[in-house]
Amino acid sequence: MKLLWFHLMPYPAFSDTFQQDHRSVWVDLDPAVFDREVTAEMYETYIDQLVFAEECGFDAICVNEHHQNGYGMMPSPNLIASILASRTSRAAITVLGNSVALYNPPLRVAEEMAMIDLISRGRLIAGFPVGTAMDTAYSYGVNPSELRPRYYEGVDLIMEAWRSNEPFAFNGEYNKFRYVNPVPRPYQQPHPPVWVPGGGSVETWDYCAERDFVYGSLTYYGYKSVKTTVSKWWDRVEAHGKDYNPNRLAVTQFIGVADTDAEAYRLYKEPAEYFFNRSFHVYPGFTDPPGYVTEASVRAKYRSQVRDAVKAKIARGELEWDEMVENGYVVIGSPDTVREQLEAATKDLNCGNLAALLQFGNMNDELTRMNTQLFGEKVAPGLRSMFSEWEHPFWPSGATPVADDTTEAS
Repeated sequence: MKLLWFHLMPYPAFSDTFQQDHRSVWVDLDPAVFDREVTAEMYETYIDQLVFAEECGFDAICVNEHHQNGYGMMPSPNLIASILASRTSRAAITVLGNSVALYNPPLRVAEEMAMIDLISRGRLIAGFPVGTAMDTAYSYGVNPSELRPRYYEGVDLIMEAWRSNEPFAFNGEYNKFRYVNPVPRPYQQPHPPVWVPGGGSVETWDYCAERDFVYGSLTYYGYKSVKTTVSKWWDRVEAHGKDYNPNRLAVTQFIGVADTDAEAYRLYKEPAEYFFNRSFHVYPGFTDPPGYVTEASVRAKYRSQVRDAVKAKIARGELEWDEMVENGYVVIGSPDTVREQLEAATKDLNCGNLAALLQFGNMNDELTRMNTQLFGEKVAPGLRSMFSEWEHPFWPSGATPVADDTTEAS
């Protein structure tokens, strides 16, 4: 199993009355709530934490893209990834990812990701999400009905640019170029592995299965909530005649490790409540504009009634800590407890790539580093051998496996 350290970069200093004072953490949040000194220190601390994750043996470090968002303050993950590429030497640099439809032209994505792959000597994982409605339709003003066709065309342009050895013309509906000159080209040839984070749409499952892209079921509600989504993903993989390789799937999970179960319950209560009841306070009117959810996905009824009920509780500030733990939104406990839960969950989902969210909410640096180190030293060794019978053709060629790195160091 590959273990990834995923950072959302949340703002850590919202007031206790944040939910009452603001209708949403996303799109129209008053910028006056952000203190520039807190924000500047936050970025420095968070970048150091990502570098520390490599030191603790994680296979990859992950960043993502959000806009006008107080819980995900990375409008340009490529900026962070470029820093990480030069400050690390072994771990995969995982950009999950660039919202392709927001880039005009999408060639900017091809160029910047190629630079990151070169700087890191072939350690890039290229993530191409369609993008949330909040980021795309409301923050950046993209017509929801055009979002997917712009996305598909943009990815096609990027992939052709990466594969081509000479300039070419591109005549799409939204992008028209007499000269596409693929300079710089990625370090990995023909291109870095592509992962596509998704929320559970039928089109994304088919898109990934057809092209051998890794599907990332990125959830904030834990492994239990994505069981139906993941099951349908594997159905589509089978329908396209592809194998059941667990490395085709990545899943996110909030995790808190301590010496004992009781200590974990005490330590992670505050940051979890901060995230779900402050950081994740999103105005429902921003989530599904007309045209954003396709007819096929609506007919498939992939939306979870359980998830909708949770969102309603979050909107009222009523989601309680015990419920978060019981429903698996946060996996907490001693190293043995956490390992056992994650082992059972990843077996059940057939998931070969676990993206661990070990910093969340207002978790301070000391607790984040303790959590990361405990996981790396006492949880990860029990998970690494899972799915070892499978090859991982979706992993960057320049990333060094932990076992190999340890052997060389000794």
